[in-house]
Amino acid sequence: MRVLLLGFYYPPDISAGAFRCEALVHALARRLPSGSELDVITTEPNRFGREGQWRPDDAEWPEGKVTITRLEVSGGGGGMASQARAFASYAARVRQLTRDRHFDLVIATSSRLMTAVLGRWVAKRCGARLYQDIRDNFVDNLPSVLPHGTGHLLAPVFGGLERWALARADRINLVSRGFEPYFQSRYPGQRFSWHTNGIDAPFVAAFESGMFEQEATGRVDQPLQVLYAGNLGAGQGMEHILPALARRLEGRVAFRVIGAGAGREPLCRALAEQGVDNVQVLAPVSRDDLLDAYRQADVLFLHLNRLPSLESVLPSKLFEYAATGRPVWAGVSGAAARFVEQEIDNAACFSPCDVDEAVAALGRLEVSSRPRPAFVARWRRDRIMDEMANEIMALVMDEA
Repeated sequence: MRVLLLGFYYPPDISAGAFRCEALVHALARRLPSGSELDVITTEPNRFGREGQWRPDDAEWPEGKVTITRLEVSGGGGGMASQARAFASYAARVRQLTRDRHFDLVIATSSRLMTAVLGRWVAKRCGARLYQDIRDNFVDNLPSVLPHGTGHLLAPVFGGLERWALARADRINLVSRGFEPYFQSRYPGQRFSWHTNGIDAPFVAAFESGMFEQEATGRVDQPLQVLYAGNLGAGQGMEHILPALARRLEGRVAFRVIGAGAGREPLCRALAEQGVDNVQVLAPVSRDDLLDAYRQADVLFLHLNRLPSLESVLPSKLFEYAATGRPVWAGVSGAAARFVEQEIDNAACFSPCDVDEAVAALGRLEVSSRPRPAFVARWRRDRIMDEMANEIMALVMDEA
C-alpha cells in the first residue's frame, strides 16, 4: 500500500496546521500494514524568518515506512500575494514529483482550499482514493478577507474549484462543527467527519508533569500578566481591540503578545500612535519557550475579528490555552463562544472588538491556576488523530 499526504506546513513551522499534520503522520505510521509506504510532501520553513531551521533527522524514518520530502518554495511571507507564489511553487514541485507514481490513497490537509485542489488532481491522475481534511471555510471567508469587493468577485471561481476538489472525495473531515451548515448544504451526498485540532503532545506532557501548576510568584501589587500567543492577521484583528483595551487597563494589566503575521505591523503602529506602553510585542518562540511563557502568565487572551465568516471558526489556540489551567479571556462569538461556554471552566467571552465587554469579562475571571483534567483527556490530539487515522485507513482496507 502506498499513501501520499500533502500538507503545506510541517514542523518546525509553528502553525496549527503543521502540528496537526505531524500528529497525523505519526498516527498513520503506527497503522500502516507491513510493506506499506507513507510519502509526505511538505515545505521547508518559509515564514517568520525561520528558513533553514528544519530538522534533518526526520526526513527519513528508521523503519522506512515514512519519507518526508521538504520543498523549498518562493514567497511565504505574510501577504496573500506572497502566499500564492509560495503555493504555486509547491504545487508545481508536487506535480513533478508525483508524475508516473502510483498511490492507493491521497490525503490532503488544507486551510486555503488549494492543497485540497492539488490533492484531488493527484488522486484523479493516479486513480487513488481521496481523503480531504478541511481546516477552514475558505470560499465563505473570501468576501470578508479580500477588500473592495474582490472577494465577492473571486468567490464563484474558488467555489467551482471547491466543488471539483470535494464533490468526488471519498471522505471529508471538517475541523469545526461550525462549518457543517455550509458544507452539508453544498454537498448533501458527502460523508463528513469532525476530527478537530486538540491539544498537542508537549502541552499534554506539561499538564501531566504539573508544570502549569507552578505559578509565578511575587505578583503582589504588580499588574496582571496577560498573554496572547499565536498568529497576528486579519482573522485576529488585534489592532482593533488591544490598543484601546490596554489603555483602559493601564496600571492594572501588562499585555505580552508573541506572534507574527500580516497584522503585526498594524498592531504595532496602532500601539505607537495611541501611546500605549503596557503591551510588549515579541517574535514567535520555540515550543519550550512558549510553554514557559504560558506558565508565567496570569491570564491567556484570545481575539477573533468582527467578521461574519469567523462565526464558524474554532481556534486551535483554545485547546492549548485550556490545557494550561489558566483563565481564558476570549473575544469570540459563534461556534468558538459556544465551545468556550460549554467546555472550558474559568473562561469568559466578550463580543469581538468591544472594549467595554472585554473589561467586564476580565472581571468575571478567577485569577488562579485551575487544572482541567477532563478537558485534556477528551481533547488531546493523539486520541483525536488515532480516531482520524483509523477512519483514513478504513478507506483503503475497504471497511468504510
